[in-house]
Amino acid sequence: MGTLATVLAGKKIPTLGDRFRADVEGDIEDVDGVMRITKIRVKYTIKVPPGMAGEAREAIASYIEKCPGAMSVKGCIDIRDSAEITEIAEG
Repeated sequence: MGTLATVLAGKKIPTLGDRFRADVEGDIEDVDGVMRITKIRVKYTIKVPPGMAGEAREAIASYIEKCPGAMSVKGCIDIRDSAEITEIAEG
């Protein structure tokens, strides 16, 4: 979440309070007799100012390559992300 929040902040999209959430689940499987985390799914919920949904989609499309955690396990664990982006009025 930290890397995505940083990318969003660079695009002037606030992530405080209820504007930014991640729901995460994963699969643990027996791989050759060893229990391993094999899949991680992350669903982001992001509330953005009017007209900023495109910027948020760009952030989702690019942040993972900057994420130390994701890059550390890339190729070992299948990581999938998705986002529900909603434009909300400021105030």
